[in-house]
Amino acid sequence: MENVVLIIHLILALGLIAVVLLQRSEGGGLGMGGGGGAVSGRSAATALGKITWFLAAGFIVTSITLTIIAAEKSAGSSVIDRLSATPPAQNGSPALPAGDDLLPPSADGNTPLVPAAD
Repeated sequence: MENVVLIIHLILALGLIAVVLLQRSEGGGLGMGGGGGAVSGRSAATALGKITWFLAAGFIVTSITLTIIAAEKSAGSSVIDRLSATPPAQNGSPALPAGDDLLPPSADGNTPLVPAAD
């Protein structure tokens, strides 16, 4: 089900991109020029404008559907729950040496070298 909705979502996204790019530009930035826009009232609805609204509505519906499907899949599991789970116990010694094992060997082999201020 999720794959079908995802494929429809991708087709709608590509169609929306194509339809928006096919539309005629209405002038410069900030709505200047073109004779339409907020100043002159509602412009005439073209076929490409109606297709754009249809594709945008479908895109939003599939987005919400995919969100609901993802939420249902992850229901009952939390990232915090996964972090608080105890890791499996390790048998034997730890992988990293601890304490004095990190210091280089001394000249006599028994006592570790301690840095001294010169």
